[in-house]
Amino acid sequence: MRQDHRPYQLKRLLGHVEAAWTRHFIAPQLDALGVAPMIMKPWNFKIHGRHISLGDAVHVVTAADRTVRLTTWQHAAGNGRIDVGDYALLCPGVRIDSASSVTIGTNTMLAAGVYITDADWHDIYDRSRPIGTTRPVVLEENTWIGDGSIVCKGVTVGKDSVVGAGSVVSKSIPPGVIAAGNPAVVVRPLDTGREVKPRSSLLADHNALAADIDRLERLFRKDNSWLKWLRTRLAPRRDD
Repeated sequence: MRQDHRPYQLKRLLGHVEAAWTRHFIAPQLDALGVAPMIMKPWNFKIHGRHISLGDAVHVVTAADRTVRLTTWQHAAGNGRIDVGDYALLCPGVRIDSASSVTIGTNTMLAAGVYITDADWHDIYDRSRPIGTTRPVVLEENTWIGDGSIVCKGVTVGKDSVVGAGSVVSKSIPPGVIAAGNPAVVVRPLDTGREVKPRSSLLADHNALAADIDRLERLFRKDNSWLKWLRTRLAPRRDD
């Protein structure tokens, strides 16, 4: 559909359903869920294992064909752990697997299809042995991991750094740089003369933001009607 024809009341109802689903089905699976989470289509958010926490104002965007999956493993040598910091963004298709520890810093953004793992999952020589080598992964504050990238065990990505799309990060990346490639290497430093504005600058005042979004929804959907929306669902036209 070229446009979103849903009336304001329907969009608002969907928001209430998503919030209720998050409280009823998602929150009990987590060690902690901060205030003002926004999980879009939370029925496509899959959580497996213990010791998984989400901070304040975390945004998780899912799709039916691109679920977001957070998985921890308990094993003889220890337990996996995933901690997602305040204001983080997880886009469709993100997967995080942990057998030791994965820490996602405040304001970090994970683009679509990012995969983060802290283990090999099988021993290199004894492939009947699960887990294999495992080392913690840390994404420091305000990092941005590009579309389809893979972050491997033992990696730290430094504060404010950007990892380009499709990269394989097998070694740590310093703060304040852009890195890309397979294996990922530093391409250039960020401009130290320019401010890096984090997501928290927009999201910190949850109530004010929610009120602003509601006003925009009312404005943009003022001409949308239930009858027109139903017609576009049953008999869409080229100009819809």
